This record gives sequence, structure tokens and C-alpha cells, in this order.
Amino acid sequence: MITHSVSSHDGRVLKVVEDGDRNGKPVFALHGTPGSFILYGPHIADATRRGIRLISYDRAGYGESSPHPGRRVADEAKDIEAIADSLGMERFAVWGISGGGPHALACAVLLPRRVAAAASLASPAPYPSPGLDWLAGQGEDNVAEFTASMAGPEKLSAYLEPLREGLLAASPGEVATMMESLIPPVDKEVMAGELGLFLVSNMRAGLSRGIAGWRDDDMAFVADWGFRPSAASVPILLWQGRHDKMVPFAHGQWLSERISGAEARLTAEDGHLTLLERRVPETHAWLLKYL
Repeated sequence: MITHSVSSHDGRVLKVVEDGDRNGKPVFALHGTPGSFILYGPHIADATRRGIRLISYDRAGYGESSPHPGRRVADEAKDIEAIADSLGMERFAVWGISGGGPHALACAVLLPRRVAAAASLASPAPYPSPGLDWLAGQGEDNVAEFTASMAGPEKLSAYLEPLREGLLAASPGEVATMMESLIPPVDKEVMAGELGLFLVSNMRAGLSRGIAGWRDDDMAFVADWGFRPSAASVPILLWQGRHDKMVPFAHGQWLSERISGAEARLTAEDGHLTLLERRVPETHAWLLKYL
């Protein structure tokens, strides 16, 4: 594992990590919300086997990356481009899960000369989305969080601060209890193992200095993204699980119907966390076809 501190185009600090095959094909992995640049051991092992140079970073306001108040989803594409420039990567692929999904789509739309292909796993659709009841099917904790987001940053901050304190102190089992409305049985099963330990350490690292990244992610999701996913011109893979209570199945359907040419894997057996546990190796294999 190698870490870097990279300067964004506007002078902010971006904390970056790379692992896997250092001489391999470059692939960015974009973390969820809340989260951090810490990579999951099985993903690193898979990247190493496949000859992938796996890169992650703390999005603005998480971990050791400088905050960027008021950022849009589109702005993170500029940060990823700055990281690629700093690491000498002209062309790369990208995947993002959950809160990382919209940012992977931003790269696909806004960096077509740099991005060979993008995969978005359990990504929310833009808000609002014509024909989509955006909150329908979400667990009650997500409904409360995004209702606070829609009320503005002060309301959202007041909602997130006690959640952060709880996450920093909780064990994986306690986190699962805290998130009970969001975790269906298929996700509870995978969270009981190594993935649960990873998720707790990943979120703690991202929230170690405060809620700025989490708050700004949420605010960006319910504001104008700064691009239209339908404008993507590079190959895109979409994953969505029918049992997902964090990002409902209808969001994946909405995106798949509007991104022309996207390969949509809308599965009956998956939830939200099962995509992170089980589907990343298939995602890596798919991305490598274009690198």
C-alpha cells in the first residue's frame, strides 16, 4: 500500500491510496457514504490477481482530504482527474458503490477522453428524477437523513452529528443494529463477517475529523449534479439489487432506462452490501475489457 497527498486543481489536499499490482491497469474505486479511502482486502487481492493498480481516495471532507463546501457531484471528477495527473495515469477505469456511484457516473460523462469505462454499483438516481418516487422503498433511517438534506445543511448537520458519534463508538454488530431499517437479511448475512469489520473501520476513518464529507455528499445528491447521466458516451456497467433498502431497486431501473447502451445487471438476489462483498471481482473483469 502506498499513500499520497495530492493537490486538487484549486489547491485542496486529497489523500490517496494505491494497492494491488503497482504496474497494472489503473482502476479507481470510489467509496460509499460515509466512507474513506481504505480498500477492502478481498478487492486488493482480486486486483493483484488481475493485474489492476487499484486507487482510492478520501472524497473532499472525509478523512485527511480538505473539505470542499458546496461541492457538486460533478466537482469530484475534477479531483479524480487531478489524482490521475499526479500519478501519471493518462487513461483509467473507475467504479463506485453507493455514494461513490454518482461520482463514477460523473467521470464517465465529464472525462470521456480519460475514462475507458465506468461501473456504478447501487447508485442513487439524481434528485428529482422524473417518473421516480425518490424516497420510496428506502429504509426509515435513509428517509430521515435525506429529508434533513432537503431541509438544508444546518438541519442535516444536526441530524448527522449524533450518528457520527455513535458510529465512532460502535462495534460491527452495534452498527448493524443502528442501521437495522437499511439492512435486509441478505445484507445482514454478509455484514456478519469480514465485511462488517471493514465497513466499520472504513467509516471511522472517513469520519475521524468530522461530518463535512458526509454532509457534503448528501447535499450534493439532492442538488443539481452538474451533468446528466444520460450524456455518458463511454461503456457503463450498472449493478442494482432488488433487496436494497439504502438505494432502492427503482433507482437502478431508472438509470438503466436512461443511460443508452449501459449494461444493466439488475439482480433478484442482491441487496446493497452484497454488491460490495460479491460483485466487485466481476466488475473488475468487466472494466479490464476496456483498458
